[in-house]
Amino acid sequence: MTDLRRVRRVEHAMGTVFSFDIRGEGAAQAEAAVEAAARWLHRVDELFSTYRPESELSRLSRGELTQAECDPLIAEVLSLCESAEARSHGWFNARYGGRLDPTGLVKGWAVERASLLLTAAGVTDTCINGGGDIQLSGRREPGGPWRVGISDPLHPGRFVTVVEGEGELAVATSGTAERGCHILDPYTGSPPRHGLVSVTVLARGLTAADAWATAAFAWGPGSREWLEELPDVEAFAVTADGSTWCTAGFGQFAPVA
Repeated sequence: MTDLRRVRRVEHAMGTVFSFDIRGEGAAQAEAAVEAAARWLHRVDELFSTYRPESELSRLSRGELTQAECDPLIAEVLSLCESAEARSHGWFNARYGGRLDPTGLVKGWAVERASLLLTAAGVTDTCINGGGDIQLSGRREPGGPWRVGISDPLHPGRFVTVVEGEGELAVATSGTAERGCHILDPYTGSPPRHGLVSVTVLARGLTAADAWATAAFAWGPGSREWLEELPDVEAFAVTADGSTWCTAGFGQFAPVA
């Protein structure tokens, strides 16, 4: 018999808020799995925080540790960052001002891994929201897809569009609405001045979606052709004058009326 209980949890880590929403089959055993996923997020925070001077990432950046002396997860994330930099023609960058800062990828990676922990525990219908970036798995309810509203960066409190999907789907947005202009042009070291105010990327996993959204926002309108070429990736962008554009396949995620 399917257990239709709903399990929710809010966790503060990595300088933001993570929320877990578990639906349908698997909800009965969700609480222990969510507890394990929450511990994982705190572990990532301890290792990768750029604000904690005692984190291994901070110590590595200062030259107090070698990469070989760090937790193997450090090498894993930095390798992912190097790959993202190469695939984005340098628009994703994990070094700013001479210090390591994989912020544009590590949160998405942490959430995607947390989702996999839930799946491994038999919890299949899940939504993890990490500061507005979302990893979905399964369905919102039997027979129904998950729906995610994409915030309008020019009109706080409104949605500019809605996407829906089931199975593995990640939604990541980079822009100026929530934290101001915190993403820098890696080639100039200055805030981008290209007219985009947000870029939302859809992919199967949040590691990729987070990295590609960061790169695309730093790049600006020129990223559109690159986004079109990425396999299993779609994107939606909002410009400063309120106009929007999207990749060719983005419409497949539009809710059916």
